[in-house]
Amino acid sequence: MKASAKIVDIILKSERLTLRSFCEDDLQNIYKGLSNKDVIKYYGVSYSSLESSKQQLQWFADLQNQGEGIWWAICAPNGVFYGAIGFNNLSVEHKKIELGFWLLPEFWGKGIIAEAIYLTSAYAFNILNINRIEAFVELENKNSAKALLNSSFNYEGTMMDCEIKNGEFISLMIFARFNTTD
Repeated sequence: MKASAKIVDIILKSERLTLRSFCEDDLQNIYKGLSNKDVIKYYGVSYSSLESSKQQLQWFADLQNQGEGIWWAICAPNGVFYGAIGFNNLSVEHKKIELGFWLLPEFWGKGIIAEAIYLTSAYAFNILNINRIEAFVELENKNSAKALLNSSFNYEGTMMDCEIKNGEFISLMIFARFNTTD
């Protein structure tokens, strides 16, 4: 039997970001991001139609309803959609969770992901009582690796040829950040 914690809808805010739950109105934004060749180059999910993007919206809801994680839409305070960030694979027993994120290309290089990582990490450590946040990044994805390193994550190593994507083996770098508030 899988252990799970109750994860509630929560909005996280900073001066320039609002992280909020996904809703039906985000379907176009999800499609815009997860059909963009630059976004999905190193991402494990992609969609070829607005209709098929509904699967991702449903996955966000199911993940939260099952207590296995939570994802947020990253937005400006005025509602402009930037991307997504969230957690999945929650292990209450081991007090760890996996981080994932993506951003529309027009917002790359502006520190948005670093700020969103800060907000979500604080939530994981202080509210979910997580000890370890881990992230798996494709070896060639230098931008995500840099964002994690700049957000106090440590590089732990690389799993070589550990998954298959588009019929080819890929290698994944492992990053982790630990709760230092104890």
